Amino acid sequence: MKIIVIGHGMVGHKFLESLGAAGAPALDVTVLCEEPRPAYDRVHLSEFFAGKSAEDLSLVPAGFFEGGNMLLKLNAKAVAVDREAKTVTVGSGEVLAYDKLVFATGSYPFVPPLAGKDRKDCFVYRTIEDLEAMLECGKRSKTGVVIGGGLLGLECAKALRDMQLQTHVVEFAPRLMAVQVDDGGARVLRAKIEDLGVTVHTQKNTLEIVDGEQGTHRMRFADGSHLDTDMIVFSAGIRPRDDLARLCGLTIGARGGIAIDNSCLTSDPDVYAIGECALWNGQLFGLVAPGYDMARVAARHLQGETAAFTGADMSTKLKLMGVDVASIGDPHAVSPGSRSYQFTDERKQIYKKIVVSDCGKFLLGGVMVGDASEYGTLLQMMLNKIELPESPEFLILPQSDGKARPGLGVDALPDTAQICSCNDVSKGDLCAAVCGGATTIGALKSCTKAGSTCGGCVALVTQVMKAEMKKQGMAVDNHVCEHFPYSRQEIYHLVKVGRITSFEDLLAQHGTGRGCDICKPMAANVLASTWNDFVLKPEHASLQDSNDYFLGNIQKDGTYSVVPRMAGGEVTADGLIAVGMVAKKYGLYTKITGGQRVDLFGARVEQLPFIWEELIEAGFESGHAYGKSLRTVKSCVGSTWCRYGVADSVGFAIELENRYKGLRTPHKIKFGVSGCTRECAEAQGKDVGLIATEKGWNLYVCGNGGMKPRHAELIASDLDQETVVRYIDRFLMFYVRTADRLQRTSVWRDNLEGGLDYLKSVVIDDKLHLAAELEADMQHVVDTYACEWKHAVSDPATRQRFRHFVNSDQADQNVVFMPERGQIRPATIEERKRVIPLIVKTA
Repeated sequence: MKIIVIGHGMVGHKFLESLGAAGAPALDVTVLCEEPRPAYDRVHLSEFFAGKSAEDLSLVPAGFFEGGNMLLKLNAKAVAVDREAKTVTVGSGEVLAYDKLVFATGSYPFVPPLAGKDRKDCFVYRTIEDLEAMLECGKRSKTGVVIGGGLLGLECAKALRDMQLQTHVVEFAPRLMAVQVDDGGARVLRAKIEDLGVTVHTQKNTLEIVDGEQGTHRMRFADGSHLDTDMIVFSAGIRPRDDLARLCGLTIGARGGIAIDNSCLTSDPDVYAIGECALWNGQLFGLVAPGYDMARVAARHLQGETAAFTGADMSTKLKLMGVDVASIGDPHAVSPGSRSYQFTDERKQIYKKIVVSDCGKFLLGGVMVGDASEYGTLLQMMLNKIELPESPEFLILPQSDGKARPGLGVDALPDTAQICSCNDVSKGDLCAAVCGGATTIGALKSCTKAGSTCGGCVALVTQVMKAEMKKQGMAVDNHVCEHFPYSRQEIYHLVKVGRITSFEDLLAQHGTGRGCDICKPMAANVLASTWNDFVLKPEHASLQDSNDYFLGNIQKDGTYSVVPRMAGGEVTADGLIAVGMVAKKYGLYTKITGGQRVDLFGARVEQLPFIWEELIEAGFESGHAYGKSLRTVKSCVGSTWCRYGVADSVGFAIELENRYKGLRTPHKIKFGVSGCTRECAEAQGKDVGLIATEKGWNLYVCGNGGMKPRHAELIASDLDQETVVRYIDRFLMFYVRTADRLQRTSVWRDNLEGGLDYLKSVVIDDKLHLAAELEADMQHVVDTYACEWKHAVSDPATRQRFRHFVNSDQADQNVVFMPERGQIRPATIEERKRVIPLIVKTA
C-alpha cells in the first residue's frame, strides 16, 4: 500500500511513529515536507532564542528514515492533488501515486489585512527560518512589537525580551489570552508580564503600518494613538492550511478546516486529515495533544483497526515568560447552572478560580495564574468526574490554619484516567505495564511512552507506578542509584551509625562499583550534614558538583557569581562600600537578590580566591548561594523602625541565619522573619517562616516558591525565641535525616506519611523520642561552622584548584562581556563570534 503524508510537523511525525508502533505491515510511505528540515518541536520553539539549535529541537531520532519503508522528501511542497488519479504533484513537477493520502498540513499564522503588513522587518512566528530572520533583525533593533496577546503572542514577547528589545504586546481584545483565562486571571497575568518589562496594550485595533519617527515602523490605531517600533511580529492566531484540500474538492468547513469523521477520514474514503488542518464536529484544535490523538486514530484505522477520535479536552498548563498559567475545561463558567469560587492575592500576583456544577459535586473548569500547582489534581477530578470535597473552595485557597489541602491520591483515579495525554496512556495501561514487569520509570517510558514527550506527567506516572507496585506486594525501589541498594534516608543512617566519613568507605561497606553523578553528590551532602567537614577536603572534593567544587554559582558563560552573606539582609555602609569596590576592581555585574543580598556576577575561576580574600578582609563570609544549604533569612525592619512592628525581626533573623549558616540539607532552604502580620518578609512562602504577634512568634514550615509554589503551614503559635530555635533545630535535622535526594521541604512534607499532624508530633511532642538527639546534632553543626571561602584561600592545596588551565595561570579567552546599562553582561553567541577572533589575534 502506498501512503503519502503531506506535511512533516509534530502531528505528521506522530502519525509515522504510530504506524511503526502499530506493527504496520510492509507499507510504502512518502512524506512531503516543504521545510528544509525534518519535524521539530514547535511547542518549545522559543527555546531557540535561549541557545537551543534546530538539532536540539528535532523530533526525529537518528536513523529513523534509514533502511525502512519511509521516505522523507525535504523542500518538497505539494502543489496539487488529483483524487481521481490518486496522485500528488510536488513543486518540482514530480508526480507521486498513492493508495491512501494523509493531510497533516497544520496551520498558518493569521496576519490581519492591514496596509503595511508586508513591510521589511515584519515577521510571523512559526518556523525556525522565521526565528532566524527575527534574530538578524533583533541585532539592529531597539524595540519590538508583537501583534496578538494569546499563547503564541506571549511566547513571542519572551523571545523579543530575550533579544534585549524594549517589548510591547498589542492585543485587539480587552484582555490577554482571552480564550483561556477570564477577566480576573487576565488582570493578574498582565500585571506579572508588565513587571517583567513588557508593555501591554489592549483594545487596540491596528489600522496601518507606516514609516516611523522613533523607529522603522509606526503602527496607527483606530483610537487615534500610535506606537513606533523597529520590529513587528504578527501572532494574532492561526488558520487551518486547507487550501490544497479545498482545490481538490474535499469538504471544507464554513470557517475553514478539512472536515473529518471519527476515523479522521475526510469526505474521500482514501484521504485522512489530522492536526490543526482538520475540522471535527465543527471544531478546530490548536493544541498538539489532540493532533497526536488524531494521528494515532488515523494510523490504526488505516491498518484496519477500530479507532475513533471523539474530541479532546483543551485544558492546558504552561509557563509564559516564567509565569504559570493554566486553564481547565470550562474556565468562563458558560455551562448552565455552573457557579464559581475565586481567590486573588494581588500582592503575590496569584489568581485562581474553579467552576463547579450546579449541585456542587463536580468540577467543570478552572483558571490559575501565578501558581498552577493544583492543576494535576483538578484536571483529574474534572476528567474523571470525581466528587469534590465538601468545601471545594479549599482546593485553591491557601491553608493558613495548618490543615492539609484536600488532595487526590492516585488510588482514587479510575483505570480509564488519562495520565499522559501526549501518548494517550491511561492509568490502566501503566498498571498493566507494572504487572508485566515495568517497575522503573525508564521501563515504563519504553513500553508505554508515558512521560517521553513533554515530560509533564512523569511525577504522576511515578506515583501510579509505586502505588501499583505496593498493591501487587512488590518492594518499591527507592534506591538512589545502581551503586547503592538504599534510599537517601537509609544511607544517612548508615553513615551516622557506622561513623563513616568518606565516600570510599561508604562504597566499600555498602555499595558496588565506582559511584556516579547521582550518588557522589548525594553522599557528599550526607557527609557534610552529618560531620560538617570542609566540602573540599581531598576525599570530598571529587564528589561535589560544579557549584560546590568552586564554592560559587557557575553561570551560562562559564564565569561564577559571588554572594557574600548578609545575615538578615543587614549590611553596614562600610560593608556596602567594600562590596562595591570589589565589584568595581574586578569588573563584576552587581544585582540585589530576592534574599536581600548583593550578587556579584562575571568572576573568572582564577579570580575567585582574590575576590574572597578582599571580602573576608571587609568582614564578609561565604553566603552558601552555591550549596544545598541555608541560603538566606529574609526579614523586614521590624519593631526597630516600623510603626507596625511588634518584634525585632531583623535581630532574630540575624540570630537564626548565624545559627544555621553552613548547614547542608537535601535541598536548599530559605527562611523569612516578619515583624508583624503584614508579612513583608513573605515568611509563609519559605521553608521556615516566622511571623511576630503580640503573644510571640508563629512558626510556619515547608513553604516554597520556585517551580511549584506551596504555602507554608502553621506548626506552632505564640512561641518565645528559645522555643522557636529548639523547634527549628528539630525540624531541620528531622528533614535532613528523612528526606529523599534533592527533595525540597514542601515535597518532603507532601510525601510524609501522617502529614502535618505527624510532623507536629515529632517536632513538638517528641513522639519518636529523638528531640534531644536532633538538637545535639544541630549544635554540633553550629559549633563546627567554618567559612568555606576562608578555608579555601588559606589552604594552598585547595587554592591551587582555582585556575582555568591545569598547567597555566592564563585566563579563559572565551569569556567575553558586553556593556549594558552601565554594567556588563555575557556576550551572545553572535557577539562572541565577532569578538573572540580579535582577542586571539591580539594575544
